[in-house]
Amino acid sequence: MTPLSRRQLLARSACGFGSLALTGLCHENRGHASTGSVPFDAAAPLSPRAGHHPATAKRVIFVFMQGGPSQVDSYDYKPALARHDGQKVDFDVARTRKITPERVFQSPWSFRQYGECGQWVSELFPHMARHVDDYCVVRSMHTEGVAHGPATLFLHTGATNLIRPSVGAWISYGLGTENQSLPGFVTISPPPTKGGPRNYSNAFLPSVFQGTTIGRGGTPIPKARIPNLRNNQISGALQRQQFELLRRLNRAQLDNATVKQARDLELEAVINSYELAYRMQSTAPAVMDLNTETRATQKMYGIGEEHTDDFGRQCLLARRFAEAGARFIQVSYSDTKNTPKWDQHSNLPEHAVHARNTDKPVAGLLADLKQRGLLEDTLVWWGGEFGRTPFAQGRNGRDHNPRGFTVWLAGGGIRGGQAWGETDEFGYQAVEKPVHMHDLHATILHALGINHTRLTYPFAGRDFRLTDVHGEVVHGLFA
Repeated sequence: MTPLSRRQLLARSACGFGSLALTGLCHENRGHASTGSVPFDAAAPLSPRAGHHPATAKRVIFVFMQGGPSQVDSYDYKPALARHDGQKVDFDVARTRKITPERVFQSPWSFRQYGECGQWVSELFPHMARHVDDYCVVRSMHTEGVAHGPATLFLHTGATNLIRPSVGAWISYGLGTENQSLPGFVTISPPPTKGGPRNYSNAFLPSVFQGTTIGRGGTPIPKARIPNLRNNQISGALQRQQFELLRRLNRAQLDNATVKQARDLELEAVINSYELAYRMQSTAPAVMDLNTETRATQKMYGIGEEHTDDFGRQCLLARRFAEAGARFIQVSYSDTKNTPKWDQHSNLPEHAVHARNTDKPVAGLLADLKQRGLLEDTLVWWGGEFGRTPFAQGRNGRDHNPRGFTVWLAGGGIRGGQAWGETDEFGYQAVEKPVHMHDLHATILHALGINHTRLTYPFAGRDFRLTDVHGEVVHGLFA
């Protein structure tokens, strides 16, 4: 046989490259939920699905405060800090894993009680404080990782160093989306550092469950876009013609007897993912158009005001995507710098700047969801990857503290007006009703009707889940 030249080989095998590409695309969508998990239809991966038990929430809005806001300067009022201010007290320091005498540092801000529940809130958050009867303050959080990178990854994926699916990807995989023209998982201004894309990754889940990004940290929201959403080179009418032609070709391929016998479900899943991308071109821009909101609504979020305009727009976008049917929407208070905004190691008074920038927008989000009847079935989660130490770092800063910190949850069946758990007298370590990050993940999934032990995916010879082999639902948080 005469040897083939490279040119002849490429000419004769060119048609096979398309098949190889299709095989690769289909392989991305292979796999299925393990026995006992939420049913997963590979042909329609984003179709809405019921969970394992009746849900109290249909969707989640996660308001991520990157960097770790200080619990003892926000929601965990500790009079002992004032009594022992300036004194050296022995602490088991998380960074060094040694018991070391450290200088107690009282909060620069005053606290007072708010609402019918009498919840203590510092003067940093006067707007959110007016809504304390609507949310539950979890004061006994603890987590893994003392540095931002591992702790942020753990918050988003349940692992500190592995590439694992993010919370939003798991939820989208388990429940699909309520709007077939929108993704199930949207992340607004995600931080580019401390895990970056891994924080909204699908990892080994099918790629359709990856978070759809709008902008990135540091990009003003008016300039934030969904990548490749618009094609400005050809008209909408021509795009429609192209789409219809491709759809007919794809459907003809599905009708092919050979394909139908082999892997029609995988091929249909690929086709559906690209059809979703096309539908988003006409649906998503309308959802992202904040100009359709009344001036009164925009004012509620602080839009148009110097310090709150950008984050207010993020929060309003979150409400609009939630209202339109997305399952998991994340807004992130972050920027492009290597140091997250709430990370005040040497200048704690800077907390006041970040509280001013976020307080009114988050309060506006709660008020808006409530007046529209959306808070009843929308779970709002506010918090960072960890908290901060009650002792000083340098002259007037605080170090990272994964052993005891605060988050709050509102709506979605959560019993508002309560405080769950306690830290020690200095606010350093969770000592009463502790809630690990795995427990929080399990509880959020439970609110959505998902049993966290049964939402699994087979990969590399084992069944993976968000909470790994850990996690307990905190039933006491629910009404």
